[in-house]
Amino acid sequence: MNTTVFEQYESEVRSYCRKFPEVFVSSKGAYILGESGKEYLDFFCGAGALNYGHNHPYVKQKAVEYLMNDGIIHALDMYTVAKREFLETFEEKILKPRGLNYKVQFPGPTGTNAVEAALKLARKVKGRRTVMGLMGCFHGMTLGTLALTTERDARAGAGVSLNDVVHVPAPYMFPELDTIDYVDQILSDDHSGVDHPAAFILETVQAEGGIEVFSVDFLKRLRALCDKHDMLLIVDDIQVGCGRTGTFFSFERAGIQPDIVTLSKSIGGLGLPMALTLFRPELDIWSPGEHNGTFRGNQIAFVAAKAAVEVMTNEKLDANVRENEAVLRDGLQAIASVDERLTVRGIGYMWGIDCSKIPVDGFARRVICKCFENGLIVELAGRKDCVVKLMPPLIADKATLEKGMAILETSLKACLAEL
Repeated sequence: MNTTVFEQYESEVRSYCRKFPEVFVSSKGAYILGESGKEYLDFFCGAGALNYGHNHPYVKQKAVEYLMNDGIIHALDMYTVAKREFLETFEEKILKPRGLNYKVQFPGPTGTNAVEAALKLARKVKGRRTVMGLMGCFHGMTLGTLALTTERDARAGAGVSLNDVVHVPAPYMFPELDTIDYVDQILSDDHSGVDHPAAFILETVQAEGGIEVFSVDFLKRLRALCDKHDMLLIVDDIQVGCGRTGTFFSFERAGIQPDIVTLSKSIGGLGLPMALTLFRPELDIWSPGEHNGTFRGNQIAFVAAKAAVEVMTNEKLDANVRENEAVLRDGLQAIASVDERLTVRGIGYMWGIDCSKIPVDGFARRVICKCFENGLIVELAGRKDCVVKLMPPLIADKATLEKGMAILETSLKACLAEL
């Protein structure tokens, strides 16, 4: 394996290649092939950017046809056929069936662009600076989103003050504390010292936070709390949207409608860079060009995104996730039962095994390294990277899920035996 050129020229900031030391050459469905000739089952899915698997044939075909027909590639925010067809498909197949009335903004190519736009718009609409979020969250790595992200090392990398955000405890942190009542009290108290927020932002499932799934009751009460205190509710669906939890939007299970929703990662269909900021029409007070970006018009991503929405609906991938959720849940619980210190959390096709009670630094990292040796790619999450995170592609059937869990079980037992 020749990695000299990467080590010589690429920045030390690179990270995933250190966890998964292989030079990858091709991929298909749930598998990636390494230059060594070894095949890996991918339960990481590009951190959630590949919900439909690698090189989905229908999505790839549409993108290739567009390229071969000399379709326009770059168009800023000009009108194009590719954008029109995506918007029509997204409206007809995703928004209308769910009773959602949102304007669509294309803020730039990445998730952090979508969240930055959401924050800026919320502050503009409400005329307030503060935004409230939950401890344990991850919303991005640019300065506005990093102010929300709570991971200490990430925040330290900013090199400047990160302001205008109030973090409150997530519901799982202090069982005796009712987070909704706590926020209600501090916003009602004229001596709390907390400025009135423009918005409250959250992931309905904290992915990087350790696969923490917020209850339907919590989400409903948060919606009501935002209404009571004149805050906008922003749902960051960048990693847990696009069918990952068993419905296209992760908040559907609670029957709520956020004021603003951010999407990226898998909305690009093939792993292409694309992001959306969705918001209620009455919030659309932008002036032309007030928020822009050179790559907010990725035409190939529009083509792939339209095709991916068609795949999601035609192949009923959300139903596949709901049908096989129990396969992952029951299988992982059986695996974790080998040691009472292990716990399992998750929803849909996003699950984690919490190893925080194993009194060995870096135990979960040992597990994912052993999994990689055995041909399975899984990732870390949570405080001190103590959670082994599984995110299979939504196309994965029962047999594929069981194969991945068998590798995980073998790898986990091997690591426990070394203690």
